[in-house]
Amino acid sequence: MARIVVVGAGVGGLAAAARLAAAGHVVTVCEQSSQVGGKLGWYSRDGFSFDTGPSLLTMPEVFEELFTATGGPPPAGLEFRRLDPIATYRFADGSGFAARAGDDEFRAELDDALHTGAGEQWARFDAHAAKVWEITRDTFLGQPMSAGRLARLAGRHPGGITAVAAGRTLRGLAARYLTDERLRMFAERYATYTGSDPRRAPAALAVIAHVERRYGGWYVPGGLFQLGEAIAQRARERRARIRVDAPVVAITREPGGRADGVVLADGGRLPADVVVANADAAAVYGGLLAGTRGDGVGLRLMPRPTPSLSGFVLLLALGPDTRPGGSDDAGDADRPDRASDSGGLEGHGRPVGLGRPTGLGGPGKPARPGHHTVLFPADYDAEFDAVFRGRLPTDPTVYVCAPPDPTLAPPGCEAWFVLVNAPPHAPRPVAARTGVDWDRPGLAASYAERVLDLMAARGLDVRHRLRWHETITPADLERRTGAPGGSIYGTSSHGARAAFLRPPNRTSVPGLFLVGGSSHPGGGLPLVTLSARIVADLVGPA
Repeated sequence: MARIVVVGAGVGGLAAAARLAAAGHVVTVCEQSSQVGGKLGWYSRDGFSFDTGPSLLTMPEVFEELFTATGGPPPAGLEFRRLDPIATYRFADGSGFAARAGDDEFRAELDDALHTGAGEQWARFDAHAAKVWEITRDTFLGQPMSAGRLARLAGRHPGGITAVAAGRTLRGLAARYLTDERLRMFAERYATYTGSDPRRAPAALAVIAHVERRYGGWYVPGGLFQLGEAIAQRARERRARIRVDAPVVAITREPGGRADGVVLADGGRLPADVVVANADAAAVYGGLLAGTRGDGVGLRLMPRPTPSLSGFVLLLALGPDTRPGGSDDAGDADRPDRASDSGGLEGHGRPVGLGRPTGLGGPGKPARPGHHTVLFPADYDAEFDAVFRGRLPTDPTVYVCAPPDPTLAPPGCEAWFVLVNAPPHAPRPVAARTGVDWDRPGLAASYAERVLDLMAARGLDVRHRLRWHETITPADLERRTGAPGGSIYGTSSHGARAAFLRPPNRTSVPGLFLVGGSSHPGGGLPLVTLSARIVADLVGPA
């Protein structure tokens, strides 16, 4: 039985705590903020409620396995609902398509919305990604990764992983299979799921698109934040102790070099036999270990990393649409994925407006997006140029999450989450970081107006319905989660091997392990949960 301190109550840290406590260890979780869940945040005001982090769930079986492994099925109140369509995509020329859950339906959709043959092109692209997924799934997701293991994997499957991972970018792979620029933009957007630029991200990231389609896009009624709460509750049921408002400022080491505890901001110290850091790897090596013979090996794993992109968030509290031609029914079937009372969940209604801007606002028409809607800009490259050079994009991709969930807003109203890609927070003293000083007075307010104007220009004008809005900047995210610059996914996946070689879960400091999005196997709710399983296996039972 080991004394284990988990630094951070993000989903990865909570899942590790639940597994380790279930294995018989004495586990304490220290979280710097007042909420558990990390980036899986929640905000409520005046009857409106919002997920402030991830809003789309994939691979729900990963979470079902977590609960089963720690003592039983998911709690009765935690429900996973599959979405169809997964999302709706709109382009600057007014065209668009819905990413239908069924492969046959999606191929037909692409042929109808783009051009004949687009569906078959996507099928070939997806088949290529599926091959890589089958080769790498168990080795990559289920085990610790190293350069040697990756080399052995490539040697066993030279026509698979090497063809995708070595030297080809996601943009290059998309161009190989897809002739329509809009379909290439759709494929390239999956690089942003790891906070990366598709022009520099490895082609291996195509597996993200395959996984989303293969396992579906899911929603948790009442909000995805409940997933973090449920994992925390399971950890407590296994007698893990979770301390909030307890920031860790240092990881201590014994004379022999082994991690032996943590120091809290209030000066208290918690001794430990094992420390699991659910914090950004760069913050661990460059901050928490600083002054305790910082881990040089770990630092060499991240030579001048490019931070992942961050995000600028708008939480929109929308009242009824009372304009002529509008609707005061927030559940109106005009929304592309609301063809029935099910709210567009699996097995219901074909979206309207395929290949046309129907379903979005226009003169005399109500603005009704789907559950997930992506509004692409005219110049995708200009957006990535701006973000990764530390400038605000003037015409960014706008993502809108408008859940058809009546529990999230007063009757007739809606709670929308809006996200645009943004450069990290870089106040003037942080000279080594490329980004924007998001604490500059007036910047968040003016950029919020810019985003609302962009939405209106692209057919989603909700300014007349807006009761109030809140902003979440990269600076806010940095303060709440400790992620340097508010980078959503730690470091970006730029480079041929970047998708496979994030910092390993077992560090070169004995007794210190990494879990979460900046370490292996990567970011996103399923992967950080799998990261926790890898760490629990490395630590072993009591």
